[in-house]
Amino acid sequence: KKTKSAQAGLQFPVGRVYRLLKRGNYADRIGPGAAIYLAAVLEYLSAEILELAGNAAHENKKARILPRHIQLAVRNDDELNKLLS
Repeated sequence: KKTKSAQAGLQFPVGRVYRLLKRGNYADRIGPGAAIYLAAVLEYLSAEILELAGNAAHENKKARILPRHIQLAVRNDDELNKLLS
């Protein structure tokens, strides 16, 4: 049996997101599509931030991403900066 994440082609856990949405008392009813959509959005944002942070680490001649690299990545990107400010 394939997991919901594998069926949706995602790395983030759709089942866990669904469970947390249901337990969070955000609404009376939560559709399964909501969990898939939210997991996809979270995965995209994580990948975007990690890619920019990796570039920042590479520019500083480091092999690891440090918290400073994440901050530089977010602050130098207009849209991420607006989202996370």
